[in-house]
Amino acid sequence: MKTDIDRTAKGLPVLRLRRGKEESLDRFHPWVFSGALTRMPEESDGIEEGDLVAVAASDGRIIGTGHFQIGSIAVRMLSFDADEDIDAAFFRTRLSDAMAMRRAVGLPSESTDAFRLVHGEGDFLPGLVVDIYGDTAVMQAHSPGMHFARNVIADEITALQGLGVTNVYYKSETTLPYKAHLDPQNDYITGAYSHNIATENGLRFHIDWLRGQKTGFFVDQRDNRSLLGQYSRGRSVLNMFCYTGGFSVYALAGGAREVISVDSSSKAISLTDANVELNFPGDSRHKSHSVDAFKYLEGMENGAHDLIILDPPAFAKHRSALQSALRGYRRLNALAFEKIAPGGILFTFSCSQAVNREQFRLAVFTAAAQTGRKVRILHQVTQPADHPVSIYHPEGEYLKGLVLYVS
Repeated sequence: MKTDIDRTAKGLPVLRLRRGKEESLDRFHPWVFSGALTRMPEESDGIEEGDLVAVAASDGRIIGTGHFQIGSIAVRMLSFDADEDIDAAFFRTRLSDAMAMRRAVGLPSESTDAFRLVHGEGDFLPGLVVDIYGDTAVMQAHSPGMHFARNVIADEITALQGLGVTNVYYKSETTLPYKAHLDPQNDYITGAYSHNIATENGLRFHIDWLRGQKTGFFVDQRDNRSLLGQYSRGRSVLNMFCYTGGFSVYALAGGAREVISVDSSSKAISLTDANVELNFPGDSRHKSHSVDAFKYLEGMENGAHDLIILDPPAFAKHRSALQSALRGYRRLNALAFEKIAPGGILFTFSCSQAVNREQFRLAVFTAAAQTGRKVRILHQVTQPADHPVSIYHPEGEYLKGLVLYVS
């Protein structure tokens, strides 16, 4: 096979960077963009998506090793040690380090067995997400390389001391690049379905990792749900885009006078109702509606609620949709500002990675100015400690939120 791709002493193909493009890697940023390479591999080079490759500076110096894939991000760096092998021992070390960090922040605990064990680049395992629900780990691969390593990773997860995971469910049908033609199947790599109830701060939730969004539950809002509970006593709470009803359950636990859950998905409403019933059987304070959020807000009576939660799905999954997303955030928040009762509290969020903290805050500021309401910031919130952000990869801070007092 004719190719001008060099190989390391261990046989890894070497992808070379253009002059000056090594600067971000020398600062340990884990992404190599396709435009930074002297050339992308061709079929004759014998490099497949998901293969391990070495990345070299323009002068030939090996910087590290990563997973190759076709697309804007050509390599996700796994190691900046040119001599480190990417094998079972590598994943064992990274997973053990991730577990040690979770223990340092108090996870798991007697009251919480739902948390994130691996948060991609934040745990120096780019392309991998692992959420824990009791004795079940739900794994998602976002890169072909992690897809191919899934069985090794599953073995190392179940071997982690003190974690107690016996089931690993692989759920990557919607997260892997469809052009890679990997045909992933959602299924158990090890173990089998046993039960789907997990505990968060003493509250119980049905987790639908088989058919639900993401890994079945948004564990990234755990701290913000707790904060909401502190503000709920005696209030009329409206939970928009409720999904599985996490905020609704916390509002009820916090002593809300009434809680209304709204989601366009009837399936989500069923999950919300089931989770409310699990924690507060027969509680008449809760009502739910399957309806479009914008239509519900537009038709709602002014002042009907004095605590509103806006936690929509990502309005911008890619930078090309940024302006449309910002318009959506402005419109949504303006409706909430118009409708919320005086002295009300608004929890508003963006989980769009393409929207940064300043852009989101400006969108909410613009919405407030349009309505003329007096608005004060009580809290600026983000994702919890089990969704760490690598200091070398600030893009990992995706969840942004504001808690506002509206006069």
